[in-house]
Amino acid sequence: MKGRPNIYQDKELILKAQKIFWEKGFTATSLNDLSTSTGAGAGSLYNSFKGGKKELFKKSLEQRREDFENFKNTLNKSEDPIGLIKNFFLNIANAKYNDHMKGCIVANTLVEMTFVDENLKDEAVEILKETEKLYTSVIQEQQNKGTLKSTIPAEVLGKYLISFWCGINSLRRMYPDKKTLKTQMELQLQLLQ
Repeated sequence: MKGRPNIYQDKELILKAQKIFWEKGFTATSLNDLSTSTGAGAGSLYNSFKGGKKELFKKSLEQRREDFENFKNTLNKSEDPIGLIKNFFLNIANAKYNDHMKGCIVANTLVEMTFVDENLKDEAVEILKETEKLYTSVIQEQQNKGTLKSTIPAEVLGKYLISFWCGINSLRRMYPDKKTLKTQMELQLQLLQ
């Protein structure tokens, strides 16, 4: 008789799978890659994730939503949410080389899954739109308070930050050095004055 699933073990397995998906993408990641990276056999993976590789990948993306919720909570408690957003972007310049090469799993998924898998593409789009909505609401609130002087509409700046994010994920692969990235990010973030 099969025992109850161990939620902690499943989360640990998802995080290990996420790492390999993040590095290789959905298509290039094989079942063998997943077994090797997670330490789970193919049978165990399919017992835990009935939808197979695709379900495990979706769970990996959902994990990014948890990180997003944590960031959202931090922003909501902050006295300087615009400063936190700027620091989020600027801190990317300090990332390690391999992190630069990996980019963002959500942005990577959007690019990889367009014309390949509508459901996975839509999942990535939804996460990016949730992030855009968060940025837009924070910007609008700070404009209303007068702490953000920009007169560019909050909706435009929210979309701009998502465009900026997706662009950074290419730029950091081209120029994975702190100085170049920091200079470019500071330039782009001038709109949030």
